[in-house]
Amino acid sequence: MTDIQHIEAFLPCATPDLWLENALNNQAIMLVDHANCEKKAASTALNLIYRYTDNFELLNKMSRLVREEMRHFEQVIKIMKRRDIPYQHISASRYAAGLREVVRKDDPGRLVDVLIVGAFIEARSCERFAKIAPHLDNELKEFYQSLLKSEARHYQDYLALATKAAGNESIDQRIAVISQCEQELIEAPDTEFRFHSGPVG
Repeated sequence: MTDIQHIEAFLPCATPDLWLENALNNQAIMLVDHANCEKKAASTALNLIYRYTDNFELLNKMSRLVREEMRHFEQVIKIMKRRDIPYQHISASRYAAGLREVVRKDDPGRLVDVLIVGAFIEARSCERFAKIAPHLDNELKEFYQSLLKSEARHYQDYLALATKAAGNESIDQRIAVISQCEQELIEAPDTEFRFHSGPVG
């Protein structure tokens, strides 16, 4: 299977068609929120670097991820500048906060869950880039398609780190719990369009 097929198999549901319609009708907001998502992804990875200083594999993978996410951020704001899209403040979607609600409070369970949540966020981003890219102008289409490989690798890195953090225990049950939460967040109607929102309308 290709990377995107692996990701589609991992995710509990496909992005609703109404979200795609929302995105095409709100491309400026999509780009602003995309920029915010790249910053948040880098921030999450940095937080892991600060918190788990004895995990050298995590340190290396998260350091690389930080650099890549900030590079993507730079690419998004460059596109926004060319299109005269102001980088205005917009509220965050309920998606990431909703996923964090099921994260356990104490380690090692907390780390395992945070990493699984990271895998879902990267996988959903990849799925949405692939879904919307064919409908966009050439610049955005090429940009979003160029992100697929790195997003797929980030998803794989997060899952691999979660597996190692769990030691001898399977992470399948935690994936199932977080997957159910993710599906509810993706399919439930939302009030405002965001890159990770549910369908609006």
